[in-house]
Amino acid sequence: MSCPRTSVCLTPLPADQAARTPRILLGGQHQPTLLRNLDGFSRRKGQARAFLIQFAENACDLARYASDRFDLAVIQAPTGEHAGEIIGHLTRIARQGLITRG
Repeated sequence: MSCPRTSVCLTPLPADQAARTPRILLGGQHQPTLLRNLDGFSRRKGQARAFLIQFAENACDLARYASDRFDLAVIQAPTGEHAGEIIGHLTRIARQGLITRG
């Protein structure tokens, strides 16, 4: 059984947001896999950073979050029938997003 690998290239947060603790949403059932996608994210610019992480077990939870609530959202790939709705919520609630297979 092979593990799918995700290639991640994240852009820096804007200067006005870099000073505060980034808010991150991890959405999906397998939280350890989602956390692995953050490897290296806290060490940008040569310094370790803490961030606030919130978990959402299923994609239906995304509708309840306000616009621009998170700096980054990592979501497990949705099924085809729900993809449009979930991607719409993802782009609304997060400044950066990553959809991963897991």
